[in-house]
Amino acid sequence: MAWWGGLFLSLSRPSPDQQKSCLASAGGFNYDADLHGASSAPDALLTDRALADRGFSVNRSRVLVGSGADAFRRAKSGLLSWKHLALGWASVEPGTPVKAGTRFCICYKEVIPWVMFPLQIAYVDGGFSSSSSGAKGNGVLAFGSGTLQGHLLAGEERFSVELDEESRVWYEVLSFSKPAHVLSALCYPYVQFRQRQFARESGKALRRHVAAGGSCSDSFSSSPPQ
Repeated sequence: MAWWGGLFLSLSRPSPDQQKSCLASAGGFNYDADLHGASSAPDALLTDRALADRGFSVNRSRVLVGSGADAFRRAKSGLLSWKHLALGWASVEPGTPVKAGTRFCICYKEVIPWVMFPLQIAYVDGGFSSSSSGAKGNGVLAFGSGTLQGHLLAGEERFSVELDEESRVWYEVLSFSKPAHVLSALCYPYVQFRQRQFARESGKALRRHVAAGGSCSDSFSSSPPQ
């Protein structure tokens, strides 16, 4: 593993030992303490404008991955086993526990080197309720991860799956971030493009996971269902 300009790089896919070394060197969160966990209730805590005033950009992606309680259970299992990040060019160690305080790396292939992005899970929110008949249900599973020192960006990213009142299952990626390294500052339009691509491909990956256990819709939405 090479440590270059504050970044954690590898010429090949990083091994678990390399990722442990990255995390041991990463230090703590690299963004404002009052924003730790802020993505857990984005509509209530901070508006996009308030974040923009503090230098952050907000990225949202929402995809319909299926319908019904079974699809919701598959979506939750996919989230907990990191199937939404099994992208080939981006990945997380699949055995990483989804619980508050867990530190992990997203390993990201960028042209020649692999980059290790150190993060820590800031919170986990989850719940599921259904009627006694089992015909209707609603619930959500979500967790948010904050960037650590050594990450290209500063901010937080939230992954969530939701079963709405019409039994539709939605997967959403929400993040707020700003450059934390001279490289990301110089290339920020490209970084934002890659963030959007990452969110789209993540949605496709989770949809495939859900579809493997049954049929699911092919519809995408950039806003909540009406």
